Amino acid sequence: MTVKIDGIEGTQPEQLMKLLLSLASDWGDVFDTSKLKAVHLSGAMTNIVYRITWPKNASEDDVRTVLVRIYGEGADIFFDREEEIRTFGLISTHGHGPHLLAKFPEGRVEEFIHAKTLSACDLRDPEISTLIAAKMREFHDLNMPGSKTAVLWPTMRKWLIKARSLCSQEHAKEFKLDIIENEIDTLENELSKRKQNVVFCHNDLQYGNIMIDDKTRTITFIDYEYASYNPAAYDFANHFCEWAADYHTDTPQNLDYNKYPDLEERQRFVKSYLSSTGNQPSDADVDQLIDDVERYALANHLFWGLWAIISGYVTHIEFDYIEYAKQRFSQYWLKKPQLLKE
Repeated sequence: MTVKIDGIEGTQPEQLMKLLLSLASDWGDVFDTSKLKAVHLSGAMTNIVYRITWPKNASEDDVRTVLVRIYGEGADIFFDREEEIRTFGLISTHGHGPHLLAKFPEGRVEEFIHAKTLSACDLRDPEISTLIAAKMREFHDLNMPGSKTAVLWPTMRKWLIKARSLCSQEHAKEFKLDIIENEIDTLENELSKRKQNVVFCHNDLQYGNIMIDDKTRTITFIDYEYASYNPAAYDFANHFCEWAADYHTDTPQNLDYNKYPDLEERQRFVKSYLSSTGNQPSDADVDQLIDDVERYALANHLFWGLWAIISGYVTHIEFDYIEYAKQRFSQYWLKKPQLLKE
């Protein structure tokens, strides 16, 4: 038996309604199922996310709000959902992000954070960028259980195998999938020549995964599906690449690398990160990290390019994943000769 919640596409398990009823009861709410409202929150490309509200009492003068995340099709290719939920809970106990309220087979219910999700242009705001850098340092300092080795390289190799198994011959040829394994090997060898600071990274710091409380100017990172141990420089690279994106346009798959942070903006971010613990970095430390970040941007293009190819074949979220993949791979081939100095 299934139940439809007004505002959510399709039908969801009756278990979801039971979970909401149980939560409302625990909170002492007077729960009227006819008063539930759901609003789709755009910008997510792995899951479908809704804000759900209901009146706490009959007078309807106070409203309860939660976030419901419906897992996207094919997402289990990219990460272990149970592991992701464990990570979610552990990060919450460290004081980061929302609390997990309940889970059901097709998704979960999370605490709704009453803060503003950033927009694409917010990333360019010097004050906000500085706050993001400091929060990134906090996140990187988390001591999470499990292996402390970088997962970037084995993940890309696994995704390459999956992309090859799904791809049409046309796409396999277009994306040069026959030589991408060699590109991954080359990158790993080149980027591993320098000692890397491997930390717990978010790995998906696009603007939609960053929230700010306008009153307290507190930054919160959300959505940890891809969080894992990686070189810190890779997390910087991922964030800087996201400056080129705006997922709230008529063409969300299009990237504008003219918006990639310039040297001054990268220096400000890196200095803010390194100095957030009270120690002032040397110019040499800043320059070294910036150089590492630029080289890890190459790995980031391959990572999300492979992700997009797979998503284009398994996901039904309205987004042109294949066009997105084309742009990430194009940027890789454009920048590789300069950054690896072949």
